[in-house]
Amino acid sequence: MKKRFLTLFITLFLIIIGLFFTGLFFVYVNFQSVTDSNNVFSYNLEVPSGTSIKTVAIELKKANIIKSEIVFYGYARFQKIAIKAGSYKILSDMNVSQIFQLLQSGVQSHIIVTIPEGLTISKIAQLLEEKNVIDSVSFLEISKNKELLEFYNIPNNSFEGFIFPDTYYFTPNMMAKKVLTMMVDNFFDKIKKINEIQDISADKLYDIVCLASIVEREYRVASEAPLIASVFSNRLKYNMGLYSCATIEYIITEIQGKPHPDIITYDDLQIDNPYNTYKWAGLPPGPISNPGLVALKAAANPPKTDFYYFRLIDPVSGTHHFSKGFNEHNDVGNLYTKKK
Repeated sequence: MKKRFLTLFITLFLIIIGLFFTGLFFVYVNFQSVTDSNNVFSYNLEVPSGTSIKTVAIELKKANIIKSEIVFYGYARFQKIAIKAGSYKILSDMNVSQIFQLLQSGVQSHIIVTIPEGLTISKIAQLLEEKNVIDSVSFLEISKNKELLEFYNIPNNSFEGFIFPDTYYFTPNMMAKKVLTMMVDNFFDKIKKINEIQDISADKLYDIVCLASIVEREYRVASEAPLIASVFSNRLKYNMGLYSCATIEYIITEIQGKPHPDIITYDDLQIDNPYNTYKWAGLPPGPISNPGLVALKAAANPPKTDFYYFRLIDPVSGTHHFSKGFNEHNDVGNLYTKKK
């Protein structure tokens, strides 16, 4: 009887020991990363406030970032882990412990996006979509939101011209409204550095932005931006056409949706559109780009000159020749160029 009991006890003991070590092996294997550093891939994990660890475990398992949601969840319960809301970039070569360290740290992954001077809203929308910040359609829709335009006191049907070119830190899949307001708020913060823009009406600011958007697309050397602004300012005083090739380019690429032209031809100058500053005097109906501080400062306070014309003379350095009369301007050359 004792022998039989001892045999049964030893058998049960061995089974328990076997199950214990099998369990340890299971946990060990599933605690490891799913790939090594040579085959690593990433996953952007959004953790809204109040998200449970079980929900995170299920999502990471579906994304093939962890091997077992049971181990992941069990480890969190055993260690009494609390995760923080945020946006995280999880790598497939991170083990469960490293993933929890990240989720507890609150250190969010950021997408760094630099918006160059002179881009249009449509080009900015494309860039943001390529960077996985927002989808371009949503951004273009919110950029024409009437209530939002009224909130910022912008007398136009679009935020074109009021998105400040800068380096921004976004998170993946943001709300389009949040992204737009970040850049517009930055615009109004940056123009505080320009004395001539302070305490002016919304209409006057809009005119300055319109002019700056053209200057931005015309200048290549920063020191020439004020001179280009002076040319346009002199023309506006006498109700002359601005004769800006940049406005023709805007019509072709943004309104007609055609490819970027290599040169502006004489036929292009005949396009019947209110943005054509060769056919219509004064400023165009709206900005043609989103200008930076150099162009905004130049447009806000153009120097007093006698120049009425300018022409690119060195495509490499980007320098222009400035003329008082048409004959001098015409002698410089007949090739119409533009800022790339």
